[in-house]
Amino acid sequence: MVSSARTVSAPRIIRNPRICGGEPTLAGTRVPVSSIVIQWRFDQDVDRLLDAFPHLDSAAIERALGYYAKHRAEIDRLIDENERSANSSE
Repeated sequence: MVSSARTVSAPRIIRNPRICGGEPTLAGTRVPVSSIVIQWRFDQDVDRLLDAFPHLDSAAIERALGYYAKHRAEIDRLIDENERSANSSE
C-alpha cells in the first residue's frame, strides 16, 4: 500500500547533461532510470522500490520502468558502463 505522503504525480523522464552526466532521470530528482532498474533487478516489488526511493511515488517508479521497457538497450549499456567504471577504479 502506498502511503498518503507519496502523492506527487510522476515526474517525466528527462536528459540534462548537468544532471547525472546526461543519463535519463526522473524530472525534479537526481534519480537515474538505471538506478531504479538495478534495484528492480534485486527485488521486483514496487513497495520495496518505494522504500529504497522514499521521495518517489509508485507512478514515478512505473514511469521509469516503462522508460526502461522502451529503451532497454540504452539503459543496459549505461548500467554496464557504470559497473565497468566502478570496477576499474577499485
